[in-house]
Amino acid sequence: MKKIVIIFIVAALVLVTTGLWFFTSRSGFKLVDLVMYGVIIVVVGFALFVGYKRLTSVRKGEPAEDELSKKVLKRTAAFSYYISLYLWLAVMYVADKTDYETHVYISAGILGMAVIYAICWLVINFRGVRNE
Repeated sequence: MKKIVIIFIVAALVLVTTGLWFFTSRSGFKLVDLVMYGVIIVVVGFALFVGYKRLTSVRKGEPAEDELSKKVLKRTAAFSYYISLYLWLAVMYVADKTDYETHVYISAGILGMAVIYAICWLVINFRGVRNE
């Protein structure tokens, strides 16, 4: 139960700091900034979804970790890792063609990895894990 509360606390902290960043920014918003805000909201939404799912399973008396959820997480980690390698290749290609600062590319890559992980988890979780 403590881990579930931590998920909600971290999500709230991320939303608060993102809100502070958004409202205290003095410069005009570029498309890259708005995309970053959108990705952060998607990642926090995914964390809230996972937290809600774990909270409902605890209330039903189900175990927090079972064999299927471990297998789904393992498969998700493997697929998202392979896809993230191609994401970083794309980030390097875009970095050669444009003139943004380095931290923009790094933060875009990290947020992209989080989105890739969330999408892989959704696909594998709803499609199911086949027997090998």
